[in-house]
Amino acid sequence: MFEMVPVEKLKTMIGQDNGISDWILIDQVKVNLFADATDDHQWIHVDVEQAKEGPFGGTIAHGFLILSLTPLFSSSGKYLPEGMKMVLNYGLNKVRFIAPVPVGSRVRSKMIISGVEEKDGGRLLVTTTHTIEIEGQEKPACIAETLAMFML
Repeated sequence: MFEMVPVEKLKTMIGQDNGISDWILIDQVKVNLFADATDDHQWIHVDVEQAKEGPFGGTIAHGFLILSLTPLFSSSGKYLPEGMKMVLNYGLNKVRFIAPVPVGSRVRSKMIISGVEEKDGGRLLVTTTHTIEIEGQEKPACIAETLAMFML
């Protein structure tokens, strides 16, 4: 459950932890559905037999599938601005895909509040840095700065 905090307090929380999501299983069904939705059927993602002989020893998730989980991860955050009426996905500042996610792995996100900027019209732009971890691996799958526009 989120804690609603005043905008002024949220501004002082830049660099602070905003939660850790639950683990999410990346199975072959999820990867295949993503491939169908995006028309990206590269063998390294969907051809289980061929991928066994490939560089990762099996199929891996699409990087953009992992990135697309950030809204779900964000629902595990700790803090929201007080007076929020709605929030819109405003985009991304920076995304890096660090390590491949083997199918059958679990991923989660550690979130940090990276920026809080008041805008005209009662809007608040919040930047969150997601470090998306792969269970049991040292390197993260992805580090992404997401932007959320809160309507207050």
